[in-house]
Amino acid sequence: MPGPLRIEGYAVVTADGMIANAEGVMPRELKIEADQRFFHSSLDRFAALAHGRHSQETDARAPQRRRLILTRRIATLAPDPRNEKAVWWNPAGASLEQAWQALGTPNGPLAVIGGTEVFGLFLAMGYDVFHLSRATRLRLPGGRPVFPGVGTRTPENLLAEHGLEPGPEKMLDAATGLTLCSWRKANQAGKDG
Repeated sequence: MPGPLRIEGYAVVTADGMIANAEGVMPRELKIEADQRFFHSSLDRFAALAHGRHSQETDARAPQRRRLILTRRIATLAPDPRNEKAVWWNPAGASLEQAWQALGTPNGPLAVIGGTEVFGLFLAMGYDVFHLSRATRLRLPGGRPVFPGVGTRTPENLLAEHGLEPGPEKMLDAATGLTLCSWRKANQAGKDG
């Protein structure tokens, strides 16, 4: 059963590796325009997106995108009654390949866009690329981390432990200290994409 051609993750984190505050809300200060432009301009090349119930992109093209919405509220898979392009997926009851098939077996890559447990699940499955933006001047003590285990380890430590290697770091916005580093599978490091 086929699955996505590639799996790429997208996250913007604070200096301490958080994606949201303790209540699960991404603060306004983390919604940096340069990162939003990078993120939204990248999404059109994906066959589908994967995210949790509370994470999603908010650009004008969002309703046209296929998506897997991860949840524990169902046993396996179910169509989203409010969105014909979406499938609810419980990874404990169905494989990624089964979810991909329920989505209509789109031909192309999958973008993973959050939250913590979703990023962690796909970290274990294996990303081809993970695009990590970091707001180096912002901290959210007690916030929600990008991956389970952040706090005792950094996001970079966890990406490296899962076989990804960093590409060059780019400055996206000097005023906010926003950087971007794309981490790739060791055999993909150095390739554009």
